[in-house]
Amino acid sequence: MSNCIVRTGVLDDILSRCQQLQDLSLEGMELSDSILQSLSQNPKLVRLNLCGCSGFAPESLSRMLQCCDRLQELNVSWCDFDSSHVKAIVNNIPSSVTQLNISGYRQNLTMEDVKVLVERCPNLTHLDLSDSVNVTAESFPVLQQLTCLRHLALSRCYQIYPAALANLKFPGLQTLEVFGLAQDSYLSVLKEVLPHIHINTCAFSNVARPTPASRKDRALWGRHCRLFYKP
Repeated sequence: MSNCIVRTGVLDDILSRCQQLQDLSLEGMELSDSILQSLSQNPKLVRLNLCGCSGFAPESLSRMLQCCDRLQELNVSWCDFDSSHVKAIVNNIPSSVTQLNISGYRQNLTMEDVKVLVERCPNLTHLDLSDSVNVTAESFPVLQQLTCLRHLALSRCYQIYPAALANLKFPGLQTLEVFGLAQDSYLSVLKEVLPHIHINTCAFSNVARPTPASRKDRALWGRHCRLFYKP
């Protein structure tokens, strides 16, 4: 339902009837506290995309995360959030989450928040902290505790100096997105220093999105779909 043109009340009515949802994308939509309450009635929810959403209180967000304790992929990037919303995510995100996009919060995501996220979600494989200006290179030792981490995005985290990236020590890391942090001339050096890591290969996050930009088929969350036309 990403970017669907529908009144909030209609969306609320639809979701209030659903209690077995496993995958849901509401990207770019105006939501409400009532809609978050409806989402809380779906304990089997595995993938949830709320990128760019707005219209609900931190308390509703907290309750929803507490109830949906099987979540594996969560995208809460670029929502109309203040620091209390970010704290609600950090303090209530279930430990089952392995892929998280919490980018776009400028000063509202702190280094302390990063520490709590790592403690609460030790099995993260994908983490996007892009556009968080308070995240510095001091986060590296904390992030290194994520032994399963394979994909890390720190694009436009401007407190991280390019030279610090050469000191990344993530044995299992496969991709690193640092758009906006280093000029092309330094990127070539960085690729030599970190030959086992693919750098700046994907400008957009795939976390909890039904069809990633990299896919050209009609799959939704890995399930192939076919459109049938009946005259």
